[in-house]
Amino acid sequence: MTLEEIKERMYSGKIYYPSGDELMGEQAEALELQYDYNMTRPKESEKRKELLSQMFAEIGDGCYIEPPLHANWGGRHTHFGKNVYANFNLTLVDDAHIYVGDGTMFAPNVVVATAAHPIDPELRAKAYQYNLDVHIGKNVWIGAGALIMPGVSIGDNSVIGAGSVVTKDIPEGVVAVGNPCKVLREIGERDKAYYYKDRKIDYENL
Repeated sequence: MTLEEIKERMYSGKIYYPSGDELMGEQAEALELQYDYNMTRPKESEKRKELLSQMFAEIGDGCYIEPPLHANWGGRHTHFGKNVYANFNLTLVDDAHIYVGDGTMFAPNVVVATAAHPIDPELRAKAYQYNLDVHIGKNVWIGAGALIMPGVSIGDNSVIGAGSVVTKDIPEGVVAVGNPCKVLREIGERDKAYYYKDRKIDYENL
């Protein structure tokens, strides 16, 4: 199978075997850049910015990714809007495309996965896989340790609770938690007055 044929299956959700010197060579090049990024010093902000522009498919202005970053393809299939923030240990299983909207925040130890393997044990034993794109909207907050599974979409302005396992689409403007992740409630007027339980937002001091 040619490199073009492998990539067609890789990006289309079909089962394929990720092999071949050309494919592995491209991935290795991407991972070399990721290694360089993770080795940067805290004050090397310009170097980090330049590396991200080489690593990611798209990276908007004002994005900040705290090393270490772990990505199967070093971000090559990842599309970040503007002002995306990622705390320590963001893991992107970016064998297919990951789309993240402006202003979204990732707490520590979040995993966003596009790749999966067939349930059939014989196919899994042969290391076959398939990939499904992930879409995360604008101004989403992903809590610490959350897992975003292949093919999932998360709507604008939603909050995913810490430790959640998101296996199905989440609509916009909701708080969703749990394993599997489910909508807990809509984000509403009370959230404009209280930031945590009964703690009021003191707008006059913000």
